[in-house]
Amino acid sequence: MSNTPTASYSFELIVSNITKSNLTDIKNLIAEYNSELVSIETTANSDTSIIVNCGSLLDEKDLGKKIKEIGAANIKTIVDRTFAMHDGGKLNVVGKETLRSKDDLAMAYTPGVARVCMAIADNKMRSFNLTIRKNTVAVVSDGTAVLGLGDIGPEGAMPVMEGKGQLFKEFGGVNAFPICLSTKNTEEIIATVKAIAPTFGGINLEDISAPRCFEIEERLKNELDIPVFHDDQHGTAIVTLAALINALKIVNKEMQHLKVVVSGVGAAGIACSKILLNAGVTNIIGCDRSGAIYKGRSENMNSMKEWYADNTNPKELKGNLSDVIADADLFIGVSGPGTLSLEDVKLMAKNAIVFAMANPVPEIMPEIAAPHIAVMATGRSDYPNQINNVLAFPGIFAGALSCRAVKITENMKIAAAYAIANIVKEDELTKDYIIPSPLNKKVGEAVMLAVIEAAYKDKVARDILKDDLFPFDEMDR
Repeated sequence: MSNTPTASYSFELIVSNITKSNLTDIKNLIAEYNSELVSIETTANSDTSIIVNCGSLLDEKDLGKKIKEIGAANIKTIVDRTFAMHDGGKLNVVGKETLRSKDDLAMAYTPGVARVCMAIADNKMRSFNLTIRKNTVAVVSDGTAVLGLGDIGPEGAMPVMEGKGQLFKEFGGVNAFPICLSTKNTEEIIATVKAIAPTFGGINLEDISAPRCFEIEERLKNELDIPVFHDDQHGTAIVTLAALINALKIVNKEMQHLKVVVSGVGAAGIACSKILLNAGVTNIIGCDRSGAIYKGRSENMNSMKEWYADNTNPKELKGNLSDVIADADLFIGVSGPGTLSLEDVKLMAKNAIVFAMANPVPEIMPEIAAPHIAVMATGRSDYPNQINNVLAFPGIFAGALSCRAVKITENMKIAAAYAIANIVKEDELTKDYIIPSPLNKKVGEAVMLAVIEAAYKDKVARDILKDDLFPFDEMDR
């Protein structure tokens, strides 16, 4: 049975001299494959453009082949739209100023640029105002934990990092550039990021496998004076907290009284647990492939899981997920498909909340869980309540860059979560609308302003130099 048609598996046909018979045949085939006819339009060359969404790669291939068979003479091209979007990459470097005259060249490059160089050499903080550092982030990955694909290498990771750059610009107005590293060595990654840091205003770490990601982020945070943020950890955590803030309004429960079970104690699971602890939750039980994590467990442990054991599971519950799920108010899934069973859901507390965020197949499908719980959220765009990192990271970096923050603090993350939650007004709040759409352009600005305010409260913001556009001290050189 085919999946729901999606633009992820979409193609465009360009057909010349199409007949009514051809068009009828194509429409019949599209229906046969349970696919979606998105549009039929006439091109500038008087050809016909037909766009189709399919439910899977197999459907896309088979349907495209069948259409070729019935109208091969008329089909000029057939293109996978996702691959077409990636042709030549998704990012361009575009100059902010158009160079029309010798005067423009004299200011943008030599000899005028030398004056700016020396002003920065005199005071390196000016690089935050007079270069792209002012609004540019490096998106750094080693390609070891890309989406649900695992270790696919730096080249394979590039399309995701480019996409991240698009999201930064579209939803936060922040420039971002992909940096994919051909090393998995922790020390080499840290040294490389430190070496390129003078070019950027912030560092967004992405798709680096656990547990190395924890040390890499912590070391860079301590050794650099610009914000370092591992989005797989903190972006997921912030949006999860935002969703929970609103979900609790529906079920009329409070943070400090919750029992929370987390499935998956990697980068995202640990970060989600940390932010919930900082937000007031006191009873969290994390489960991995070896079961519940508790003090004294020896199997499948590392330094971060040791921290987890020391700071969660106050009753030291043991066993697998099914053994500890009873009376849980909230399930957070950052693991894999099918981890949570219907029987597990039925053991949860009254008016339970389930955030099943594994992608593309969640820990339990909404159709199965929803009748037995109060609120359901996933990481997918085709169900209500999508918990998506894009709600967090563009605005967080926009705020951090705007106030020249030296780091992103826990209070800045929590402020971001409340800003996201508050986009959904009280009279709009329902079980199917606890979190704004990732396409909501109001979110980025709201998060930015909240992050700036929290940065000043935490004293991590820096004064912005006011004299950079007319530096009189240049005359004293």
